[in-house]
Amino acid sequence: MTAAQKSVGDHLREWRRRRRLSQLDLALDAEISTRHLSFLETGRAQPSREMVIRLAEQLEVPLRERNVILVAAGFAPVFFERAIDDPALAAARRAIDLILKGHEPYPALVIDLRWNLVAANGALGPLLEGVAPELLEAPVNVMRVTLHPKGLAPRIANFAEWRGHLIERLRRQLELTADPGLAALFEEVNGYPVPPAPDRRPEDFGGVAAPLQLLIGDRLLSFLSTVTVFGAAVDITLSELSLETFFPADAATAEALRIG
Repeated sequence: MTAAQKSVGDHLREWRRRRRLSQLDLALDAEISTRHLSFLETGRAQPSREMVIRLAEQLEVPLRERNVILVAAGFAPVFFERAIDDPALAAARRAIDLILKGHEPYPALVIDLRWNLVAANGALGPLLEGVAPELLEAPVNVMRVTLHPKGLAPRIANFAEWRGHLIERLRRQLELTADPGLAALFEEVNGYPVPPAPDRRPEDFGGVAAPLQLLIGDRLLSFLSTVTVFGAAVDITLSELSLETFFPADAATAEALRIG
């Protein structure tokens, strides 16, 4: 059943099941009766605009999909989607630019929901040397560049570990968002052949982080990364952005990046 064919009840039931909640669980969270929720899911009752928004919030439905549910219920979308260079997002763009620039000489980048590169600082470029030109044509997909045999994959010293980390991260995103573009990306990169890259013993960070060990010429650079999101965003574009900053995992990497 396509999104256009689904009723508001179909959407609510699908997201409730995706979140592994019973009707009782969701009814308690939303402070409504189980009977009323059942009527909403079966179409015996129609939700108000406020009820759709309340249930979608309790279900942690992505903003893009909240608009879909609102439309299915007969209401206009309430969440905007703008280009990142839209004047309305100027303050957010300034904050992103400040973080990217302030993180140099260490690499940092911003990606959208489907891992397309939105922005990056000057430290990222040198790490991409040797990547096939076709992978660097816009829109650049960071997941594809990293795991493709013609991308960074042959130079990732702990490829098995890093690939597993990214595939699991992509899997979790897909479970949370049900985005068809992510589903297609997951199928694509999960099917890439594993290149004959050196696979070093993973560094031990107590299970709290997975390092990226990247060979640049005869040097091995080791990074730890953090991901920042706009958690309170009410704009679809901002809600789907992730800012990933890489930090040197050892003194040798820090020194190599400082001296260029």
